[in-house]
Amino acid sequence: MSELLNVTIGDLFDQTVAKYPEKDALVYVDRGLRHSYAELQNICNQAAKGLMKLGIQKGEHIAILATNYPEWVYTQFASAKMGAVLVTVNPNYRAFELDYLLKQSDVTTLILIEGYRDVNYVEMLNEVVPELTSSEPGKLVSEKLPFLKNVILIGDRKVPGMFNWSDLMELGKSVSDEELAQRQAALKPAEPINMQYTSGTTGFPKGVMLTHFNILNNANYVAECMNFSEQDRLCFPVPLFHCFGCVMSTLACVTKGATMVPIEAFDPVAVLEAVEKEKCTALHGVPTMFIAELAVLDNRPFDLSSLRTGIMAGAPCPIEVMKAVVARMNMSEVTIAYGQTEFSPVITQTRVNDPIELRVSTVGRAIPHVEVKIVDPETGETVPAGVQGELCARGFGTMKGYYKMPDATAAAVDTEQWLHTGDLATMDENGYCKITGRLKDMIIRGGENIYPREIEEFLYTNPKVMDVQVVGVPDIKYGEEVLAVIRLKEGETSSVEEIKEYCQGKIARHKIPKYIKFVAEYPTTASGKIQKYKLRDMAIKEFGLEAAANVETA
Repeated sequence: MSELLNVTIGDLFDQTVAKYPEKDALVYVDRGLRHSYAELQNICNQAAKGLMKLGIQKGEHIAILATNYPEWVYTQFASAKMGAVLVTVNPNYRAFELDYLLKQSDVTTLILIEGYRDVNYVEMLNEVVPELTSSEPGKLVSEKLPFLKNVILIGDRKVPGMFNWSDLMELGKSVSDEELAQRQAALKPAEPINMQYTSGTTGFPKGVMLTHFNILNNANYVAECMNFSEQDRLCFPVPLFHCFGCVMSTLACVTKGATMVPIEAFDPVAVLEAVEKEKCTALHGVPTMFIAELAVLDNRPFDLSSLRTGIMAGAPCPIEVMKAVVARMNMSEVTIAYGQTEFSPVITQTRVNDPIELRVSTVGRAIPHVEVKIVDPETGETVPAGVQGELCARGFGTMKGYYKMPDATAAAVDTEQWLHTGDLATMDENGYCKITGRLKDMIIRGGENIYPREIEEFLYTNPKVMDVQVVGVPDIKYGEEVLAVIRLKEGETSSVEEIKEYCQGKIARHKIPKYIKFVAEYPTTASGKIQKYKLRDMAIKEFGLEAAANVETA
């Protein structure tokens, strides 16, 4: 087990550059962009000096609203070098959510792209901050957002009130290398450097404060669990605003001198093309991404012989999908990781040399220097091996806290520094964990506890089923009933009766879904997490369960 790293992100980045200056650091296949580590260092230093010229101090909050643009990566390492806390913004946010984040996070500077898909971020920001259009760049005065001063647009279009990225780089020329070096040297590993807002599937999003020490060590052990070295090339379509992108992908590569191959916005063909062209050895994704890539491979061959490892995470990983990724994508050493943003994020991970049975049926064991226990949610007592309870974790990854939310922090992290995940799990004698559901996902039907994951895994064995989500819906007689929301494989058809027939005699009668719905897509958060509560709300309307829902909330 290697020692914990007690350095800042900026210092570790510079150490990696010194070791591998000419190696590919960052490659964008669709842009024809390729930077060596030395070239990337020059760009990040220049951007860091530009941020300093704007007057941004150590510990100040700056936000970025963008998909996986090169400037996102530049900003990540630039801010880490000059000490600003990078607040990551979900690209799916709309005006109401952006307004909330800018207010709650006290950001002084916002970096953004023009827009994504059908949303114009410039118009959205002008709606949130109407004073921007009549202000001079860097001199914004907003009554509602008193902290916000600077807006930087990634792109060349001149927009009232905003700097362009090129302006930032130009500003950096008037700050000396020595000034940046002094600022970087003044930073401490225990200081916050990253703030991510939890997906907010329930309630308002909370700003998770993470330190250099938190995320750098998490990235390092994630890389070690995959046997990463400077020879590896990682393709990642997962969003950078999320820990999967900016810790388990970019930062993990930098800890070992590996090459980053980001995809700007997920497209299965673009992912497969990048892997083939750049001979990537590793690929990251949430299960829905791998499912989409496998579907493309049904109709079109790609040379994926360079692939070796990667991570499937962010949502429960279906066993059948995992097996297909190993067999058809050449990812014989693919790993499963489990974690939460509040833990920087990875808590457990499988190892490349684990038997395939463990890699398809568990989320692995604790990464180095992390403790995991399973407790009875009622009593808080640790339960025996194989018994279900709430998974709790303790170690270097535990967040500094939720920004300006001490009560919420105390509810998540107890006095002994255990993070309570809210996830139900079992652990075997060797420390390997299985996630069995969320505390609040558990379905209680007539007093029987039903775990959605168990039914999902069973339905994945149906050859027609591509993806399935199981949720509880209200029922007057039993309290709750089981709903299965199914995506069929392309070209397949099925019926409610056929699915129920498939279940007969194979799973307990009370677990057979009473309600079955076929869909083309699921509602998801931007990080790929399926919003089960929306499936539940949809079913209440569709199946006329309002009366039962009213009983439940009465």
